[in-house]
Amino acid sequence: MDGKQISQGAGLRHLAVYLGILFWLIIGLYLDGRGFAQITSYGQWITNAITAIFFGWIYLTATRKNRKIIRYGVVIALGGEVVFSLLLGMYTYRLGTLPIYVPLGHTIIYMGVYYFSREPLVLAHRDRIIKALYPLMILYALGWLILQNDVLGFLCTVVILLLFKRRQGSRLFFLVMFFVIAYLELLGTYFQAWRWPEIWFGRFSLVPSANPPSAISVFYFAFDAGCLWVYSRLNRDKWQRFRRMRKHMRI
Repeated sequence: MDGKQISQGAGLRHLAVYLGILFWLIIGLYLDGRGFAQITSYGQWITNAITAIFFGWIYLTATRKNRKIIRYGVVIALGGEVVFSLLLGMYTYRLGTLPIYVPLGHTIIYMGVYYFSREPLVLAHRDRIIKALYPLMILYALGWLILQNDVLGFLCTVVILLLFKRRQGSRLFFLVMFFVIAYLELLGTYFQAWRWPEIWFGRFSLVPSANPPSAISVFYFAFDAGCLWVYSRLNRDKWQRFRRMRKHMRI
């Protein structure tokens, strides 16, 4: 990318999305938390409404291709939540159910990081961002392991590092995702909108877990792979062009 291209893309094209995510998480998770539940029992419904409006705006302003990915993402997120939360008890939401805003929220987060990792300004400094975030990720996981006995989070970090060796072109996307999910999880558990058990799935005592685990963003590897796999199967004629675009953007 030459200087002219960088200067033309000096701003963040989706800044409103990023700021929206920042404040939506704070407000939405507070409203669904235990503290606000002592004021009114309708907090989660308010969060559902806010999330639905935000999701609708992101969907309506997305390209046709991205709208398809968003739809696939909601279905995949819903299936993952049913399996990991409701069936396996990997984590538990405040009311013991699956809030409506959660699968929509997963897709909002995914699209936010998707947009951010393709910003011309971000791509212009891609290597510097990776070099800064990579050691911070490791330090964060190590700190959680030492201070919170977070074996689960550390193991998830090891998986991420191994996957980075196989998918080096995706490092920017998943490093950004790591810290966005860490932010989300810290807020959600602080407001007690959900909680993680002290051991993995509440069953495996050899794998202690913090509340939240440090690197649970590893599951977004599967989320990303699932969205792209469904897209490739249902849009075969466009998939090759999409792969060439990803390679060109080095993401």
